[in-house]
Amino acid sequence: MTRIINASPEFGKSLTEQEINDFLTSSKLNIHLGTIDDNGYPNIHPTWYYFDSANKKIYIETSKVSKKIDNLRKNNNLYFCIDDPNPSYKGVKGRGICRIHYDINHNIQIAEKIMTIYLGSTQHHMAQKLMSFVKNGDSVIIEIKPMYFSTWDYSESS
Repeated sequence: MTRIINASPEFGKSLTEQEINDFLTSSKLNIHLGTIDDNGYPNIHPTWYYFDSANKKIYIETSKVSKKIDNLRKNNNLYFCIDDPNPSYKGVKGRGICRIHYDINHNIQIAEKIMTIYLGSTQHHMAQKLMSFVKNGDSVIIEIKPMYFSTWDYSESS
C-alpha cells in the first residue's frame, strides 16, 4: 500500500485507499505534472492519465520530444496533482518517480486505455491520430510510481 497523507488535517478529511482508487479510476480530470527544466524552473504539464489500481501506478502518453520528457530524462522525480475544482472539492497529489517506456507494444495497450477513458473509444478521430503517433514510436508512456498520496475531501466541510 502507498502511504496516504491528509493534505489539510484542519479542514476536511483524507481519502481512504478505496476512495483514492475510485477517484483516480472514475474521473476524466487532467493530471498536472510538475517537473524541473534545465534552468531549475518548475514546469507544469496538464495531461490525460490512466491509473492502474492493481499496481498503484499512473500512466501518461505523450510525445517523445515533449518538454516533460526532456525534463524527466534528466530528473525522473516529479510531483503530480489530480483535483476536482467543483464542490465537494476532492483531490490526490504526491511525489513520484517515473520511468519512460519506449516499447511500442507496451505503449499501445496503455494508450488505448487512456483514449477510451477520455474520448470514449479508440475509434474517435482524435484517438486514431494520437494512436498513430504511438504506433509509429513518436509517443512514449510515462509510468509514475507514487511515493505517497496526499489527499483531501471537503464534502463534509462544504
